[in-house]
Amino acid sequence: MNRLPASTDLLVVGGGPAGLAAAIAARQRGFEVAVAEHSVPPIDKACGEGIMPDGVAAARALGIQLEKAGAQVFRGIRFREGETIVEAEFPSGAGLGIRRTALHQLMVQHAVDCGVHLAWGARVTGIGPHGVETEEGPVRARWIVGADGGDSAVRRWAGLDACVRESRRYGFRRHYRVAPWTGFMELYWSDGCQLYITPVSASEVCVAVLSGDPRLRLDDALPRFPEAMRRLRGAEASTPERGAVTASRRLRQVFRGNVALVGDASGSVDAITGEGMCLLFQHAVALAAAIEAGDLRLYRAAHRRAGQRPRIMASLMLSLDSQRALRGRVLRALASRPRLFRRMLGMHVGETSALDFATNGLALGWRMLTL
Repeated sequence: MNRLPASTDLLVVGGGPAGLAAAIAARQRGFEVAVAEHSVPPIDKACGEGIMPDGVAAARALGIQLEKAGAQVFRGIRFREGETIVEAEFPSGAGLGIRRTALHQLMVQHAVDCGVHLAWGARVTGIGPHGVETEEGPVRARWIVGADGGDSAVRRWAGLDACVRESRRYGFRRHYRVAPWTGFMELYWSDGCQLYITPVSASEVCVAVLSGDPRLRLDDALPRFPEAMRRLRGAEASTPERGAVTASRRLRQVFRGNVALVGDASGSVDAITGEGMCLLFQHAVALAAAIEAGDLRLYRAAHRRAGQRPRIMASLMLSLDSQRALRGRVLRALASRPRLFRRMLGMHVGETSALDFATNGLALGWRMLTL
C-alpha cells in the first residue's frame, strides 16, 4: 500500500475516474492533493464505454487526451428497432469509445504527471472536521471530496444521503473481438431494455444491455435484437460479462461543511444518456473553481446546471423505454426527418439551446401527427 501523507490541502476518497478528475482539476489550481483508494489500478466498471463529444471536450479541459489510450472514434448515434433505423452525425466533433480500464490507466498517469499523491490500497474509515480516519491513522485535510461511487460511504458519513428522487436499472457488459461495422454508436430498442454497441478499437466492440430487470443477462437479451445477433455471430467474447447498477439519483445537497461529492457519489442520471463521463469531468472543474474561491455554494449551483440537460434527456428516453407505441411513432417520425434527429442530437450533446430543443420538439410532435 502507498501511504497517505499526514496532511494535505485536499483529500479525495475514491480513485476511479471521478476522483482522479477532481484531483487533477484541484492540482492544476495549485492545491496539494492526495487520493485514497482501497482498490488497485486499473479499476473497471460495467458501462457502455462511449464518451460523447461534450465529454471529450470536458476531458481535454483537464489536459486528458483520450486519443492517447487508443480510443476509437464514432461520428454519431444510430437508433434501431426492428426495421426502423434513425441515425445522425454529431453537429461537430466526434465521440470516442474507450475501454474503461484503458481510460483509468490514462487518467492515473496524468494524475501522476500533475503531482497528485496516489495511495492505492488505502482504506478510509470515517471523516471528521479536520480530515479523515484511515486504517493507518488520521490524515488532516482542509477539503474532503467523496468520489466513492453510487453507494458512497463519504456521502453517508457527511449526512448527504437525502434524495429528491431515485430509481435504479441494471446493466451488463461484454466485449467481442470483431471489427466495428459502422462509425456510429448503436442503440437498439426493445420492450423493457436497450442494447448499446460501441466501437472501442479497430478490432473490438463493447456490447451492453440496460433494463429494469437485474436477472436479464446479455445471452438472454441478445435474441431480442436479431440484427445485433447477426453482426456478432461467430465473434469471440474477449471479456467475461460484468454487471453494474445504473441509478437516477438527485441529492438534496452535494456538500456540507468542507465535504463535497463528485461523480456518482453526488447523484447520477440513467446510463441511457451516455453523459456520465461528461458530468464527472464537469463536476471536477466546477469543484476546483469553488474550492479556490473558498465557497462550495458555487459548486452546488454549477452541479445543478450541469445536470439539467442530462436529466431532461434521460426522462425523455426512458419514456420511450416504457411506452412501445410512443417509441414506434417517435422513431418513425425521426426516420422520416433525419435533419430533425440531427438537431435533437445537437441538444443532447449541449450544442443547441433549450429553445431550439423546444422548437424541434414541436416539429417532432407535428410529424408524429401527420404520419
